Amino acid sequence: MTTPTFNPALAALGFSPGDRVVIFHADDLGMCEATVSGCADLFRAGTLGSASVMMPCAWAPAAATLARDLPGADLGVHLTLNSEWRAYRWAPVSTRDPASGLTDEQGFMHASVEAVRTNADPAAARAELDAQVSRALDWGIEVSHVDAHMGAVAHPKFLEACLDAALPRGIVPMLPRLDEDGWHSHGLSRAEAAPMAAVTRALEARGVPLVDHLVMLPLHVGGDHLPLIEELLASLPAGLTHFILHPARDTPELRAICGDWAGRVANHAAFLSPDFAGMLARSGVKTTTYRALQRPLQGRRETA
Repeated sequence: MTTPTFNPALAALGFSPGDRVVIFHADDLGMCEATVSGCADLFRAGTLGSASVMMPCAWAPAAATLARDLPGADLGVHLTLNSEWRAYRWAPVSTRDPASGLTDEQGFMHASVEAVRTNADPAAARAELDAQVSRALDWGIEVSHVDAHMGAVAHPKFLEACLDAALPRGIVPMLPRLDEDGWHSHGLSRAEAAPMAAVTRALEARGVPLVDHLVMLPLHVGGDHLPLIEELLASLPAGLTHFILHPARDTPELRAICGDWAGRVANHAAFLSPDFAGMLARSGVKTTTYRALQRPLQGRRETA
């Protein structure tokens, strides 16, 4: 379960306790070309709030170019420790040393989150996460936040490294306000959930913004996703929701890579629908971005 108190991050932005506030967030930017052009479409349409870049992937440089072309776009780093597709793989940016535990027998990142958590050396993972954020900054991306590809780093083994890659730079780490039961419901053991809950409580006490709820548009089905978005927004409770989508244009490359390409294309089409604005207005939800959440965090960092 989430913490029932009013989210102080929302209070700092002037929202009220009953407000339902959403960050529309695109994952997997830079994974392939279709994600770059797809996110660009939504940023230009004004329907996408934030997105995060997969720095080990082949089209991450194009995402950095997008950041320069759209200076108002709110971008983060999609911290990546696994490479899940069978025919399209990526490797760490910091090392190719098998002793790091970051790679499989082919030299790519492990396919599954479970393999990452079993095999990755924590020191090597720390260096890799820091290298991904450093690369994004070096390439001119004004990084507002970090989040975890497939949740791989949302684990006690990697959480400290994730925070150290973000907080000293004034970057928001996307973490939910979960207690021990909440982390356990997200697949962690009780022994793993307890330290995660302790860390999130301590972060909020330090003024680090956290989200209340996580919601994701489906990837397993295509078709018209606008009614699904409307249904999800209608059911949102008060608080701050990280609303995940995976928008991509329909291209031969995307179809060759992703078995769930139809869901990604449907995400993209729904956020480009001429009916999107009216649906959002009817929902009564309000929107924000990680850039807005970052400003109070950076202000406290500068006065510390």
